[in-house]
Amino acid sequence: MPDEVLDCRGQRCPLPVIAAARRMPQVPIGTVVRVLADDPAAAVDIPAWCRMRGQEFVAAITGPDGPAYDIRRTH
Repeated sequence: MPDEVLDCRGQRCPLPVIAAARRMPQVPIGTVVRVLADDPAAAVDIPAWCRMRGQEFVAAITGPDGPAYDIRRTH
């Protein structure tokens, strides 16, 4: 389960990744942030951002709120 939810629904690339990048330094290490993002590009962009920035991409989820992506802050 996520510790926090970041609602980026309705935002187009690259805004969901930018929002996640801005939020991650503000949460404690180990925190899981769920990014709600209905832009199809987020399915590729968010995992790629995690790889580039050394954050852990936990999972892609399709739930009642639409597509979501869990990221754990590692540093």
